[in-house]
Amino acid sequence: MFFTWIIALPAGIYSAIRQHSIGEYIISGLGFVALAIPNFLAALVLAYIAFAFFGHSVGGLFSPEHANAPWSLAKIGDLLQHLWIPVIVIGLAGTAGIIRTMRANLLDELHKPYVTAARAKGLPERRVIAKYPVRISLNPFISTIGWNIPQLFDGEVIVAQVLALGTMGPLLLAALKSQDMYLAGGILLIIAVLTVIGTLISDIALAAADPRVRFGKA
Repeated sequence: MFFTWIIALPAGIYSAIRQHSIGEYIISGLGFVALAIPNFLAALVLAYIAFAFFGHSVGGLFSPEHANAPWSLAKIGDLLQHLWIPVIVIGLAGTAGIIRTMRANLLDELHKPYVTAARAKGLPERRVIAKYPVRISLNPFISTIGWNIPQLFDGEVIVAQVLALGTMGPLLLAALKSQDMYLAGGILLIIAVLTVIGTLISDIALAAADPRVRFGKA
């Protein structure tokens, strides 16, 4: 999630500020390519490249010698060597939508009168954009933070299957295949509870970020 936001939000801001520029076309093209490539195919390609050219076996979360070993710096380093491919695969898939959403939101705000008034008062362009339009354009992302909490729990099922990641997604799939109703129902219950908690967190965060949402405050 953070990897996606770190890439997509600045790219969306740049696309809105530099509308119809070559940089915007390049960013949009790369975003749509990342969206069009299936996650499992990108995982297979990156896993092959990592093994063929760098000698890293990226299947699973740990190498066999670190799987049952106590936590140490070596085990953390081994985990990071295995995590970068799923992070890139899952993260890049969501960048295109966030780039287009951020671009559209910011373009709507940049043409409003308060932006023109701020520029007329002589405020620096960077401050005009960062303090007002960008802050308001982030509201849709703040309001949907809670939707990411269940996804962080169950993970990406297909990518986890391809890369043999020991996350909840493959466990839920195995429970459904074996018709283990108790395990599958327990996982789905946790996902449902996390959805409700995430929605509450999103509402609180949005009220804290945008004073207009706090209708009851004097």
